[in-house]
Amino acid sequence: MADSNRRFILRNRPKGRITGDTFELVEDPIPQIEDGQALVRTQWISLDPTNRAWLAETPTYLPPVGIGEVMRAGGLGQVVASKHDGYREGQLVQGLTGWQEWVVVSDTAPLLPVTEVPGVSTSAYLGVLGFTGLTAWLGLNDIGRPQEGETVVVSAAAGAVGSVAGQIAKIRGARVVGIAGGEQKCGLLVDDLGFDAAVDHRSARWREDLVAATAGGIDVDFENVGGPIMEAIFARLNLRARVVLCGLISGYNDAEPPPGPRTFANLLRQRVHLEGFIVLDHLARIGEAATDLAGWMREGKLKPLETVVEGFEQLPIAINMLFDGANTGKLVLHVSD
Repeated sequence: MADSNRRFILRNRPKGRITGDTFELVEDPIPQIEDGQALVRTQWISLDPTNRAWLAETPTYLPPVGIGEVMRAGGLGQVVASKHDGYREGQLVQGLTGWQEWVVVSDTAPLLPVTEVPGVSTSAYLGVLGFTGLTAWLGLNDIGRPQEGETVVVSAAAGAVGSVAGQIAKIRGARVVGIAGGEQKCGLLVDDLGFDAAVDHRSARWREDLVAATAGGIDVDFENVGGPIMEAIFARLNLRARVVLCGLISGYNDAEPPPGPRTFANLLRQRVHLEGFIVLDHLARIGEAATDLAGWMREGKLKPLETVVEGFEQLPIAINMLFDGANTGKLVLHVSD
C-alpha cells in the first residue's frame, strides 16, 4: 500500500491549453480519519471537458477551482477504512474525488455507493454506467425524445457521452448521424455502433456531407461541441426540433467567448425547443438510468467505448487528449487496483 497521498493542486489558471505550469504535484501523508468519516483509495479518475471549464475564473454550475486547491474531478475508489455507518470497508464509491490518491468522505463531503453489475469492468461506473451514461440517458429521454424514424444528429459522437447518446437514439428507433474527427472514428460509428451515417468534421467537405446525411432535416440535435458545427446543425433543424444542449467543447480553451451562431434565428422560425442540463442536478435518477443501460449492454444493443491512461502522474497530459480528439469514448485514468 502507498504510504503517501499524491495530489495535483492548481497553481495557475491556463490561458488556452493546460500546460506544465498549470498544476503542481504535491505529496502529503495519507489522511487520518475521525468519527463520521471514511477513507477512500482512488482507483479511477474521470477526465471530462468540464474539467477545463472549472479552471476558468468565471463560475459555471460549480465555483471555479481555487488556486492552491486540489483539481476537481469525478472518480471512483474503494473504502479502505471507515468510522461512518454509511460506508463499509471494501465498498466501491464514486463522485467528486478530485485529482488525489486518497479521499476523506463524510456527510458534508459524500461519495455515492456503486451498485456493482456482474461482468462489468470497474471503470464502466465512470462511463456508460456512471455520470456519462446518465448524461446521455437524461438528454435523450427528457429533452430529445426521439421518435421512430426521426433524424438525430450527435456531435462529438465518438466521445464519451456522444457514443452512448447515439446508441440510445438507435435503440429508440431513430435514424442517427454522428459527427466525429477522422475516418477511423467515423467508420467505428457506422460499422461498430450502428449509426446510419457519419460526418468527418476534419474533411474540407464536412458541410456538404452534413447536408447529404440529413437530406430530410434534423429533428434532434444532441449538442456537445458548439462553434461552426452547431451553427451548421441549427440551419437544418426541422419544425419543432429539439436541441439537447449538453456541452460546448470547441470553446473551452478559447480566451474569448466564441461568436454566437449566425443561424440562431432558425430556432425561432422552426419553433425549436432548446434546453441545457447539468447531470449533477439529477443524481437521484442514476439507478433508473443504470437499469436501462445495463440491460441494453446485456442485450448487446449498447457497446461501451473507453480509452484508458495509466499512471496518476499523467493527469495533466491526459486531460488535453479531450481537446485533441485523441480519445475514443470515455477517457479514464487508472490510478490503482
